[in-house]
Amino acid sequence: MEYKELYQPVRIGSVTVKNRFALAPMGPLGLADAQGGFNQRGIDYYTERAKGGTGLIITGVTFSDCEVETQSMPNCPNSTYNPVHFIRTSKEMTERIHAYGSKVFLMMSAGFGRVTIPTNLGEFPPVAPSAIPHRWLDKVCRPLEKEEIRSIIRSFGDGAYNAKRGGFDGVEIHAVHEGYLLDQFAISMFNQRTDEYGGSLENRLRFAKEVVEEIKKRCGADFPVVMRFSVKSMIKDWREGALPGEDFEEKGRDIEEGLEAAKLLVSYGYDALDTDVGTYDAWWWNHPPMYMEKGLYRPYCKMVKDVVDVPVLCAGRMDNPDMAVQAVQNGECDMISLGRPLLADPDYVNKLRAGRIKEIRPCISCQEGCMGRVQEYSMINCAVNPQAARERVTAYTPVLKPKKVMIVGGGVAGCEAARVLAIRGHKPEIFEKEQVLGGNLLPGGAPEFKEDDLELAKWYTYQMELLGVPVHYGTKVNKEDVLAQHYDTVIIATGSVPKRFSLGDDEKVYTAAEVLMKEKDCGKTTVIVGGGLVGCETALWLARHGKNVTIVEALDQLMAVNGPLCHANHDMLLRLLPFHGVKEVLNGRVQSYMDGILTVDQNGTEQKLACDSVILSVGYREENQLYKELQFETPEIYLLGDVKNVSNIMYGIWDAFEVANHI
Repeated sequence: MEYKELYQPVRIGSVTVKNRFALAPMGPLGLADAQGGFNQRGIDYYTERAKGGTGLIITGVTFSDCEVETQSMPNCPNSTYNPVHFIRTSKEMTERIHAYGSKVFLMMSAGFGRVTIPTNLGEFPPVAPSAIPHRWLDKVCRPLEKEEIRSIIRSFGDGAYNAKRGGFDGVEIHAVHEGYLLDQFAISMFNQRTDEYGGSLENRLRFAKEVVEEIKKRCGADFPVVMRFSVKSMIKDWREGALPGEDFEEKGRDIEEGLEAAKLLVSYGYDALDTDVGTYDAWWWNHPPMYMEKGLYRPYCKMVKDVVDVPVLCAGRMDNPDMAVQAVQNGECDMISLGRPLLADPDYVNKLRAGRIKEIRPCISCQEGCMGRVQEYSMINCAVNPQAARERVTAYTPVLKPKKVMIVGGGVAGCEAARVLAIRGHKPEIFEKEQVLGGNLLPGGAPEFKEDDLELAKWYTYQMELLGVPVHYGTKVNKEDVLAQHYDTVIIATGSVPKRFSLGDDEKVYTAAEVLMKEKDCGKTTVIVGGGLVGCETALWLARHGKNVTIVEALDQLMAVNGPLCHANHDMLLRLLPFHGVKEVLNGRVQSYMDGILTVDQNGTEQKLACDSVILSVGYREENQLYKELQFETPEIYLLGDVKNVSNIMYGIWDAFEVANHI
């Protein structure tokens, strides 16, 4: 009952949404077919979130215009590509979504402009409002001609008309947000035009105004049109974004202009504002990593809600239900947009409604499976949910003959294997040498900004209780123990341990895990050896707690290897380190540590670093001895997680799911 307010209906224009939850639009890579329609994977993906109780499904971006930017993008609802196929596949999807009482809006884009993904650009010059630098490439954009602008506007009308025919309840426009093409027109830094599409704020918003007018003309005044909207840009300079708490001069859209733009957009006919802050120049604002606080858009949404009379949607790490209900009660927003949390658990809304909060699988904001894979491999997935966007091909298969399965190790790989095996009908048991489950999630989740790693460990622990999986804590298993118990299948998931080496005076040389778990006190001044992800996150955590930290890295840059896949995570962490006073020594190789002095060879020059301790963060070593002893002694044996190959949480979970779903 405490979350009942989140289950009250809300109106967007003429459409009533059954509750206050929306699936936030996310890159739809892998969810379309070559003919511009939705493939079966996309239909299943969106339908699964409706089945899970989400009131409003907002698709990932589609491109009504496929001519001006001449790039191949997923889903094309316009009249020149393949409208019949788009309508046919859309209708199949929207009918299924509507069966669950959910509404569905199609997100439509004017284009990328200066932020076009380089791999999608090909030989064509990037376009923009004016001759401005491209975000990623050393190129100057070509200004759009007025007829091209009008062509894009007409394509919005065609696309929205086809979306309506395909069963969509409305559309969301992409966007005066994140620095995409419409946003580039709206921001004076990017828009240097002297015609009717440049100059005053009203002129810079003319493109967005004519888009909604065209859609309403083609689809009717009662067809809802939402605007994806960033109230503030967070731009320090070209390709330079601001950090939370940083004092800077806004070069993009400031709050004053943002609120004026919000009022104008509503006056033009937009029926809701899906609000955040940021641009591609400050990408970590729009796609917040774990280093961002939860609910970071709430104060900005409140500013917008105070000046408009249409619903305001708020995303941005809003997965905490207490925070969500407070945001609605405090008048900060009308709807809660969940993107990555609904990747992690498509049943979030139904579980919350039923009071099954402990069953909600947490998003850990790693962005490995979602933004990182969209960016690198053009597919959207989820690190903690291997079934996300693969619902049909990864469906659980019930077993006819249950097997007794011994799982040695209770990290993420062992726990995920046990979970899947139990769901399918097998009889797994976990043997864990520690008194808790989680493995390397526990030191990894020690920093406050990694709290959701610990929530994932708790979630797995609760899953074992729900599924009745026996867990033998404090039990170190050897070869004889395994062979004596006659299990049908054995899974070795014994994980990895931090690598260490001697520097001379090793009494004050610790591993990152020892410091993170507070088993060792690093003192006031410390040097971290190794600038991968673990070393950098440990440095940030210690610096935030008042320690003087230096990172020594053998390569010529931090996180050159073993860094985050997603640029938002990678780039923000790199900027946070100096912002919090962390120093770095690149191309440095540690020689010795004696009498509180760490000697480092940096390109042939010897450096002496005084420090109270040295923290080793130089990787992990597989704990695979038990597997080596058993691999020829038991008929069915599998190696999972770090013990197979030291990697990240995503591959530990994914590999375990794959194997456990086929035993």
